[in-house]
Formats: sequence, structure tokens, C-alpha cells
Amino acid sequence: MAVRASAQLGEGPTWDHGSSTLLWVDILASEVHRYAPARDHDAVLDVPQHVGAAKPRAQGGIVCNLRDGIALIDRDGTKTWLVYWAREGVRGNDAGVDPAGRLWAGTMRYDQAADEGWLARVTGDGAAKVVLDRVNTSNGVGWSPDAKLMYYIDTPTRRVDVLDFDNSDGTVSRRRPLTHVGNTDGWPDGLCVDADGCVWVALWGGHAVRRYTPAGELDREIALPVDNPTACCFGGPDFTDLYVTSARVGLSDEALAARELNGSVLVLPGLGAGLPGTAFAG
Repeated sequence: MAVRASAQLGEGPTWDHGSSTLLWVDILASEVHRYAPARDHDAVLDVPQHVGAAKPRAQGGIVCNLRDGIALIDRDGTKTWLVYWAREGVRGNDAGVDPAGRLWAGTMRYDQAADEGWLARVTGDGAAKVVLDRVNTSNGVGWSPDAKLMYYIDTPTRRVDVLDFDNSDGTVSRRRPLTHVGNTDGWPDGLCVDADGCVWVALWGGHAVRRYTPAGELDREIALPVDNPTACCFGGPDFTDLYVTSARVGLSDEALAARELNGSVLVLPGLGAGLPGTAFAG
């Protein structure tokens, strides 16, 4: 375990190698957390809206995928909107930063009743373009080590998709399934890509994380002491520790009593080899 917590909807772990800290969020508590393993200290920043993800910025501070759009938070706490796209009943969810420093921010309806979410590409100057529409629950997004592929999860499809990616202009093409998650195995949620190009996926309701090869073959499954793992990333001094966030929302009292780590951030030391991420260029 890394952080003993009671997050309602812990999400979006991101290793900030500039400060050797782990950024993660509790979406429904409107909190951004920064965990320093060296001091075993988890600092909390309250933000004004539900927050789907928080990522480091090249200029310092963080960029947040909030309920109503993309916000910049400076080191001194100053908050400004970079993109404002409020829509009734819709909030920001998971996000990722591509190798060129562009933010890929997903959205979803609170009630998940219709495919009214989207995945948008946001540049450092605030130019935003919807790249994938008619999304239900936009979740994991990541890139292959050579930046030629992008991986993406719209959770209710039960697929991990792969798209051809052009890092020069951030365009994608030829979306197709990399793999499917079985009906009894949980729901694919957040993902990360390791140095071998394999894709790690957190399985909501599946009590596990899985590693898939670039060919889409299941390579490894790690059972976890939580009901709903939400997302994962590699971090630590040499990027060999896998951090996994989890959630308590929707669980019964019996489930919460049976698994006391629900809502905590887990760490699996020495599990593989990750790569440093890219800070948002804004």
C-alpha cells in the first residue's frame, strides 16, 4: 500500500518525475492529491469542481480536467480556465499527455445513460478539438514508446482499442480493438504503457490489473486487495513501481468491511519498467 485513504473515486495516478511525487485525484471529493513517497506524505489540494485528472505542466503547476473544462492551476494556487465546455450532466474524466505535450481529455455523463461524452485534444495555447465523439465513459489513454500508437478505453465497450498516431500533429486513424475484457472479468478502466510497449489495464470490479502485449495477448494478471481498481501508472526513482488507484463509491457496507483498502492507492514495487511521462505544454 502507498496511501491509506478512503477515496470515493480515486483516479488518474501520474508520476511527476520533476518532483518525485505521485499526482492522483478523488473525483467526487474535488481533490487533487500529491503523494511524496520519500516522506510518506499525501498533500491535498481542493479544487472548485469534480476533477477527473490532474497532470504536471511544463511551466509549473498542474492542468486539471474539471467538470466544466480544462483549468490551469499555478504554483501559487491561481486558477484559470484554458478551455470551457460546460454541458449539463457531463463531467471530465480520465486524461493523458501525449509525447508532444498535448492533453487528451475525456468526458462522460454522470448517469452514463447515453453516448454523449468525447475525447478532446488540447494544446498548450488552449486550442481544443474533439477527436472521438459519441463516447460513453472515456477512460484510459496512453501511447506506445515509439509514439506511433495510441491506446484508448471507452469502458462500456469492454475493449482496449488501439489507433495509429501521428505525433507531429496529434492525429489518429484506424481505430480497432487491441483486446476484449470478458463479461465476468470486470470493466477496463485506466491504463498505462510500459517500456516494452505492453499495456497495463486496471479492471473495475475485477480486483486486478492486467498486462497485455502489443499484439493484444494477456501476458500477466495481478490480483489486488480492492474491489474497484481504477487506473495505474509506473513511478518511483527508476520507474519500476506500479501505482494503482481505487474507489469506494457504490460498494456495500459488507464489501467495504471485507476489503479495508478500498479507496486507497496501492503500490506494487519492482513490477516492471515504465517510462517518464511528458508534462503538459501549457
